[in-house]
Amino acid sequence: MYGYWGWCSYSSYISILGSFRARVIHSKGHHEYAVVPITCFIIICLFALQHFGTHHIGFLFAPVVVAWLLVISALGIYNIMHWNPHVYQALSPYYMLRFLRKTRKGGWMSLGGILLCITGSEAMFADLGHFSYIAIQIAFTALVYPALILAYMGQAAYLSRHHKIYTSYQIGFYASVPESLRWAVLIVAILASVVGSQAIISGTFSIINQSQSLGCFPRVKVVHTSDKIHGQIYIPEINWMLMILCVAVAVGFRDTKHMGNASGLAVITVMLVTTALTSLVMMLCWDKPPLLALAFFLFFGSIEALYFSASLIKFLEGAWFPILLALFLMAIMYVWHYATIKKYEYDLHNKVSLDWLLALGDKLGIVRVPGIGLVYTGLIAGIPANFSRFVTNLPAFHSILVFVCIKFVPVPYVPPAERYLVGRIGPPIHRSYRCIVRYGYRDVHQDIDSFEAELIARLVDFVKLDATR
Repeated sequence: MYGYWGWCSYSSYISILGSFRARVIHSKGHHEYAVVPITCFIIICLFALQHFGTHHIGFLFAPVVVAWLLVISALGIYNIMHWNPHVYQALSPYYMLRFLRKTRKGGWMSLGGILLCITGSEAMFADLGHFSYIAIQIAFTALVYPALILAYMGQAAYLSRHHKIYTSYQIGFYASVPESLRWAVLIVAILASVVGSQAIISGTFSIINQSQSLGCFPRVKVVHTSDKIHGQIYIPEINWMLMILCVAVAVGFRDTKHMGNASGLAVITVMLVTTALTSLVMMLCWDKPPLLALAFFLFFGSIEALYFSASLIKFLEGAWFPILLALFLMAIMYVWHYATIKKYEYDLHNKVSLDWLLALGDKLGIVRVPGIGLVYTGLIAGIPANFSRFVTNLPAFHSILVFVCIKFVPVPYVPPAERYLVGRIGPPIHRSYRCIVRYGYRDVHQDIDSFEAELIARLVDFVKLDATR
């Protein structure tokens, strides 16, 4: 999560700035001073519209992405045919090994920049929570991967015929785009950048929501922006924090070179951690032989470690940012998780015994008034210590007492029929019950009214069933 958050904080900036700045540099006016303010304006507008949700304009996302992939594919084919039709030979790993053997240390150091070619591919792991395996496999192999290969081959073909490079902007994407098409390509690029940034922002909301469900992140307000589409949420605090981070990065770094270094380190860190965790999943969840998991880790981990070591060289050139941000988030999550565990242990050790509750009698030592009283607790057994203070300090309490315990279990979803576990505490005359409500980390939480209505309905069903026993 740490690398993903760091990547999100500047992915919007680097995507929009990269597409806009290159075109401005290639324009005759060279209005470079306007690049950062315009980029910040687009970022602020993007985050300001988040509370409306994506269900109103979500139908435009797929056509924009498909249009962008088709555009870069067409440009790649044009450059290949126009500049160097034999560039397809670069697909052979032989030339990669030859390049590394010839350049040695210089080639190894260049791997940190090559990471930008695969930036975004790690987001497929987050997409598994929203799409099926087959959908991602078909989209990636049939459209995304071929489009990227054609685009990069086209740029390579262009550079193979333009060896004299005077500025860094002459090796950018727009250098290989015909002059008459650059503004049209820019518009599609900005739209695609906004869609990509929106996907990352929505993914961050989902990850934060899942993390707080697992007790690893402070409680934040989660707003469901759609009544029909499952999982579309908006978190105001996270949204504005990300906006401030993106604007601060845009103003502070300005140059996409430094942000590229930071992006590369964040991407390869996410991949390296994913490989390590996948190896554990293979052994613990899939029951694969440890040797197979070790072979998987060594094969992919060695490749990723090579890129990771090359990215660390750029530490002082912008790569320090995701590391600093990751350490900060890790500290917050560790402190919150530690405090949550300590609080639960305190409640567990100081809980009131059931004998104490029964000794109070059916009136609990106070006046019982009509109604249903809900006492929220983290305990699934016993009486919370704070309830003894209620009995001591309150002059009256509801005639029906329900101890509600909300638990988040480490599964994506809990079936509605298994969500509410209702039981009776003490004899029926006490009218005291316990209700354990279970949520998966990807379940949509109900609002207060619907939650209480369903809880009461389940309580009524239990009372009727209990009366027939």
